[in-house]
Amino acid sequence: MQIQDIWFLIVGFLFIGYFVLDGFDFGVGMSLPFLGKDDTDRRVLINTIGPVWDLNETWVLVAGASLFAAFPEWYASLFSGFYLPLLLILLALIARGVAFEYRGKGQTLRWKSTFDWMIVVGSVVPALLWGVAFANIVQGVPLNEDHIYTGTLFTLLNPYGLLGGLVTLTLFWLHGLIFITLKTEGDIKARARALAIKVGVVCTVLAATFLLWTVFAHFSILGLALTAVAALSLVAAQVANIKNRDGIAFALLVVTIITAVGSLFAALFPNVFPSTTNAAFSLTVDNARSSDYTLGVMSWVAAIMLPLVLAYQGWTYWVFKKRISRKSIPAVSH
Repeated sequence: MQIQDIWFLIVGFLFIGYFVLDGFDFGVGMSLPFLGKDDTDRRVLINTIGPVWDLNETWVLVAGASLFAAFPEWYASLFSGFYLPLLLILLALIARGVAFEYRGKGQTLRWKSTFDWMIVVGSVVPALLWGVAFANIVQGVPLNEDHIYTGTLFTLLNPYGLLGGLVTLTLFWLHGLIFITLKTEGDIKARARALAIKVGVVCTVLAATFLLWTVFAHFSILGLALTAVAALSLVAAQVANIKNRDGIAFALLVVTIITAVGSLFAALFPNVFPSTTNAAFSLTVDNARSSDYTLGVMSWVAAIMLPLVLAYQGWTYWVFKKRISRKSIPAVSH
């Protein structure tokens, strides 16, 4: 295994970490209209991710920076070709962050409702578009000999890409609902569990279709194995949810996301941005990489910093592990 292959794994690890952590943030945000009967309910939901959402979101910054430094050609082609969907993701994330910070600054119903919907939209849009983007990366897009994307926004809105978007949308929603059952008490927890059962059925059908499509179109033994684990853990997570095993259900969904996204990276390798125009125009780990010196320096930085980041993240979740209920809201009200 060469150093560029290692950095392909590191970039994959960072994006998987982002989808696991910000995925349930998106799911909680999408649940506001369905579980938030009143302002107190909505504050309970927001408080489940209040201490960690910004920390979770930094993973995409680290993933993007690593992509830029390790595979500059991939970064350039991806961010120029997918400019509009990535811009929409960025604007949605900004709107969501603003809503989290400013929702509690006003007391009127209209004020809070406006920021609630910013949270919802700021959760739905990235959850959908990340799936569309990654599905198209795996499937391949039209690139010319200079690795420049020659398609349009509508090129990305193909059946495989849209199915990928629906899978991430429902999977992250399910992930968020299970997280809510893990972090709350009482009626809101019961309603989250019931909604998770319904969303889980839809998610399972969509995910099964998408993963089977991926396996048949981009077959590999590793991809098949990861797909099988993803399917089994997704079903097992829903069984655990029905049996009120919140921690197990959440852990199994984490496994589902890790293996499902991992199967996409397995299907992609050794390409990083396949061209449907001509296979010779595709970007691979070899022709999109940085120099050995750059990758070597980055490897030392990653070896030192990544364990520290993981330790800090784990400590943060440990500190804020307590369940939240309606009774706890007055103590933190504005």
